[in-house]
Amino acid sequence: MDAKEKFGGVVVPMVSPLNRDLSVDTGAVKCIVDAFMDSQVKPFILGTTGEVVSLTSAQKATLVQKTVSNVEGKETVLAGIIGNCLPEAIEAGNRYAEYGVDAVVATLPNYYPADASQMKKYFTQLADSVHCPLMLYNIPGTIHHSIPVDVIEELSHHPNILGVKDSEHNSQRLDGCLERWKKREDFVFLVGWAAMSVYGLVHGADGIVPSTANFVPLLYRRLFDAVKNNILQEAWELQKKTDRISDWCQGGRDLSHSIVALKQIMALKNLCKEYVMPPMYEMDDAEKDLFVKNIKKQLQELDV
Repeated sequence: MDAKEKFGGVVVPMVSPLNRDLSVDTGAVKCIVDAFMDSQVKPFILGTTGEVVSLTSAQKATLVQKTVSNVEGKETVLAGIIGNCLPEAIEAGNRYAEYGVDAVVATLPNYYPADASQMKKYFTQLADSVHCPLMLYNIPGTIHHSIPVDVIEELSHHPNILGVKDSEHNSQRLDGCLERWKKREDFVFLVGWAAMSVYGLVHGADGIVPSTANFVPLLYRRLFDAVKNNILQEAWELQKKTDRISDWCQGGRDLSHSIVALKQIMALKNLCKEYVMPPMYEMDDAEKDLFVKNIKKQLQELDV
């Protein structure tokens, strides 16, 4: 299996399922992973949607171990090593590699700004030190600065850097990335902007990373397969459907509230409980009642 097949396709930024006491809900981990395996999508744990920066190291370790155990080697598993301390990221990456993840995923630190030289040094040190492949992750919505495409290009030739997940909502940048890397057999490009899934795949992306695939993984698998089989009318229809579903969580909400909404939908579908890590908090009863009533109607209309 080449790198594009192993790390491309539909990569789902998995939620971190929690109990009321904020312990990891290991039963829900199995439930979610089973649904992913049935739909032939890959789990990416400890990403933005997984509330990575709010979890303790013990919670993270449990999530990684339980996910790898439930996947049973049937799919690729990626895990985030996202934070502000390089030695801690290296230590976590090597621990997760021992647990059996196939690759780790890293953003820049988000507290101090970094110039291009500092970015290259940071990711090079990380790639030199972790005992499994490293994927870069560009998400200026949370990190508050963007990794320049030219910096990624230089880093792309490091033997332990396998690719990049790019979640920047910038059409010109997306086109530039697609044109630059679509013919690179040794570098994987994942679109982290769900609304551009079909566009990205049609123009050479290797995979997509949609958060709402947490509860409709098969829809995104069908979308990916439709593009790969050149059934583009079906692919665009599925794009419209998944855009509507994404709007249930993201429409009019910032990230911290969209994750709350996502978990509430997953609770409605009996995939996990609605509990989130502070500083996020569950919906109050009045908001929840209105939201659940609307989502039940939408689920019925779309038959998902």
